[in-house]
Amino acid sequence: MAGRIPRLAAVLTAGLLTLALAPAANAAPAPTGPKPHRLSGDVRVHDPALVAGGGGDDWYVFGTGDPAVSDGNIQIRSSRNGREWTYEGAVWEEKPAWLSEEIPGVTNLWAPEIHEDDGTYYLYYSASTFGSNRSLIGLATNTTLDPDDPSYEWVDRGKVFETHSGDDYNAIDPGIVADADGTRWMAFGSYWSGIRMVRLDWPSGKPASGAEVLHLADRQEPPNAIEAPYIVHRGDHYYLFVSFDACCQGTDSTYKIAVGRSESVTGPYIDRDGVPLLEGGGTVILADRGSDVAAGGQSLSGPQGRHGEFIAYHTYGPYGTDGDFKLGVERVRWGADGWPALSG
Repeated sequence: MAGRIPRLAAVLTAGLLTLALAPAANAAPAPTGPKPHRLSGDVRVHDPALVAGGGGDDWYVFGTGDPAVSDGNIQIRSSRNGREWTYEGAVWEEKPAWLSEEIPGVTNLWAPEIHEDDGTYYLYYSASTFGSNRSLIGLATNTTLDPDDPSYEWVDRGKVFETHSGDDYNAIDPGIVADADGTRWMAFGSYWSGIRMVRLDWPSGKPASGAEVLHLADRQEPPNAIEAPYIVHRGDHYYLFVSFDACCQGTDSTYKIAVGRSESVTGPYIDRDGVPLLEGGGTVILADRGSDVAAGGQSLSGPQGRHGEFIAYHTYGPYGTDGDFKLGVERVRWGADGWPALSG
């Protein structure tokens, strides 16, 4: 979820849930390409965490909560085919009391991540307030995503990781990846010093004892407009997807999705031109398409183990609408050189 940067006043854009940001000076040009299929139903989703269906399985997407709905908890939507979406409610009707004690003033939970392992779904989320890095990442688990299943219940697992005002990074926007050895890692970060990562203990889903906070990506120019990391392991490489520039200004937003890759989950990540992401690199794969502008807050998923086959993101002004945020989902095309592009 965008909008947590130091020394910038919080500005609420009407009808939106997140802070407006100033665009970075070195914004990359937008690639062109075909428009994706129009989605229908309830597609008002910010910071989508996608579970791609297929083979008879439903699709699910988790998104940032609305302070006016279900106490601002993470929202859930489902689809039979990935195109027509239905609102399924929120993870909880009331936030756990400990969240408000830890983060005074928190109104809604942001930027979820959903990760499945051995029949358990790990739902990570962010709790913070606009413009602050007094933030934390929390965790809930469930054994099913089907709300009609008798065993359906989101169990609060508490705090995973936190940052304070004296830290130079921000504990929001979690993204989980399993490396080739099955070790889990959590990438996170928004502004400040950029994208960070910690190794997780498993199956607790919490940071491993003594885990070092690693540094993966940095724009290197104020206000360091990079966030929403998501890592996919495909072939011989790990691909780090991030969001650049300004979210949450309606059709004035300049959000865009960029990527780099590495042979190691811990980096260094390099873009297609050979520029390290720690030195401001990042190959932009999606920014805007006509009236559909400022894509970001992305996650990737694939049915039946096909890693990174689909990407979900939020965007502004799609289908010629009112400039509010909407869900986008499209197929990722992996080239012969191993680099991703979007097919529309």
